[in-house]
Amino acid sequence: MAMTAHSHAPGAAHDDHDHAGHASEKRLIWAAALTGGFMLAEIAGGLISGSLALLADAGHMFVDFAGLSLALFAMRLARRPADAKRSYGYDRFQILVAYSNGLILFGIAIFIAVEAWRRLSEPVEILGGPMLAVAVGGLLVNIAAFLVLHGGDREDLNMRGALLHVAGDLLGSVAAIAASLVILISGWMPIDPILSVLVAVLILGNAYGLVRASGHILLEGTPKGLDSAEVGPHLAAIPGVVDIHHVHLWAITPKRRAATLHARIADHAEPAGIVRSIKREMATRFAIDHVTVEIEHDACADRAGHNGHAHDHDHDHDHDNAADHAHDHPHEHGRTDPAGPGAGASARQSADHHDHPSRPLGAHL
Repeated sequence: MAMTAHSHAPGAAHDDHDHAGHASEKRLIWAAALTGGFMLAEIAGGLISGSLALLADAGHMFVDFAGLSLALFAMRLARRPADAKRSYGYDRFQILVAYSNGLILFGIAIFIAVEAWRRLSEPVEILGGPMLAVAVGGLLVNIAAFLVLHGGDREDLNMRGALLHVAGDLLGSVAAIAASLVILISGWMPIDPILSVLVAVLILGNAYGLVRASGHILLEGTPKGLDSAEVGPHLAAIPGVVDIHHVHLWAITPKRRAATLHARIADHAEPAGIVRSIKREMATRFAIDHVTVEIEHDACADRAGHNGHAHDHDHDHDHDNAADHAHDHPHEHGRTDPAGPGAGASARQSADHHDHPSRPLGAHL
């Protein structure tokens, strides 16, 4: 016989999350205002001086302004409560925006590199004086925007994407200042596109890190710093636990983690006590507060082994009897179980009637 139990993070965590979200939202508004305002000045300066570094940086700032605005929209949308169509809520939208911002940064870097190659092939005269004046102003604005965002939540990939946008702008301003000084002193024009390529390479590196981190979450990868192979042996040491298998760890956001697992227990063990012990260990040892545990007294009917990647179902399922389920639901504000509807499956009536707590696949927004 199997029974399933769920646990949810305390509601206080959402109060802290909301407070941090409002603070981050204000930071994004200030950064977007600074970026958008000076973007106009750089466009004018680049057209007057003929500097690719300034025009490239202005184009970068325009895309960054759009990226910051999108990050702000995602942050506000994430506060919406879960509903029938979005049982995980809207937190994952911030991860999707972070992934999109990473792809946008890739596009910016490629555009700058292509334009730099064109300028090297067809050199144009650049006015070093106006270029230097605008670049210095841009540096000051970008430093201010960077400091505003740098004090935000560093684990928030949405904020990280916004910060990388501004960091790219800051590097562009430094390159423009260096190029303008070289032009004023020596008149060597190729320095402008050369430094632009250097900035593009740095942007590519940051973009790759952002896409990799956000893509890992969207693919339901094991949260950073955790190893699913460690969970089974650790929980199996709990008195009364015979075996732990079908362990799945994932994250809705970097701070909102979830897990599902099967626990086979001894005949004399008390199921509710085992569930409490497992949830306590998952919270204290692995920092996972939302756990779905399926208790088993017999051998697991799943034939996929302990990795849970494939299931050979030739046994019947009984979805009508929920009496064997033990649910522990201190729900979050407006949230439903991150383990998904499949995680609270009906208990099987015999060894041939078994259901799985597997969560739904795919990216959950």
